[in-house]
Amino acid sequence: MAAEALRGRGSDIMGTAKSVKGDGVGVANDFLHTPWVRAALPFVNGGLSGMFATAAIQPVDMVKVRIQLAGEGKIGGPKATAFTVTRDILANGKALDLYTGLSAGLLRQAVYTTARLGLFDTIMGKVTANAKAKDKAIGFSERAVAGLSAGGIAAMIGNPADLALIRMQSDGLKPLAERKNYKSVIDALTSIAKNEGIGALWSGASPTVVRAMALNFGQLAFFSESKAQLKQRTNWSNTTQSLSASAIAGFFASFFSLPFDFVKTRLQKQSKGPGGVLPYKGMTDCFVKVAKEEGLLRFYRGFGTYYVRIAPHAMLTLLVSEYLGILTK
Repeated sequence: MAAEALRGRGSDIMGTAKSVKGDGVGVANDFLHTPWVRAALPFVNGGLSGMFATAAIQPVDMVKVRIQLAGEGKIGGPKATAFTVTRDILANGKALDLYTGLSAGLLRQAVYTTARLGLFDTIMGKVTANAKAKDKAIGFSERAVAGLSAGGIAAMIGNPADLALIRMQSDGLKPLAERKNYKSVIDALTSIAKNEGIGALWSGASPTVVRAMALNFGQLAFFSESKAQLKQRTNWSNTTQSLSASAIAGFFASFFSLPFDFVKTRLQKQSKGPGGVLPYKGMTDCFVKVAKEEGLLRFYRGFGTYYVRIAPHAMLTLLVSEYLGILTK
């Protein structure tokens, strides 16, 4: 939804850039307005905005992952909550432990969000040009396809960083003797590739891609509808309408994508046990085993924490992207 809103307002900001030189020299001589820089800016601004948002909400993501991994394989037992997980993390270490895996989170945003927002902007630019040439208006289906495509491709590209993030965040749950104590995202990626093979870096890729597509579908569908309704029924400013629509869309995006995010976390965290056997064979096997052993509601455990992670991240990404668009217009 950040990309959709940015597309609506950022295109005006970035697409109408003019020379700032009073002597009439063309924008071709201005570094920011050279063709290749203009083409790269949606990717650069998208990545930077995503990294800023991740740095702000990393503790929430850490808690979300620990909630999803709590009570694995058990249908009963104490229910993990955001409060109890945060308390345990602080009791066993220090406040900075909530930022475990930040380097992996930043790398993921540098890859995933850069690709997602950049590809969406690029695809929509071509779709818009084709529509104008045919004197047609852009419909929701075109925006949805662009969002789904950009999200799926970006998720596949960013899976290694996502995997490293989950491994780093779940490492503290293991017995001391079994912990890897990764020093950084590079250390995590190198260790995984060395011990498990290069292909292991794409563990959980299927639910990661499906999650990204479900997330983007929820964002696009409900952001567009919410924004249209708010424009019709309120006199709020465009910024207020966009942020409110983002919050609404964040709820539905969370609802559609959380089960896949849950399975993604389980698959990316798992490691071979005795006999070299993995707990889950794949996405379907994980869904079946969790439903059978832990109950269907386990897929939505930590929904509130997940929503608090999704909605503010999208809002911050939107605001920073728009600000960067103004700075680089």
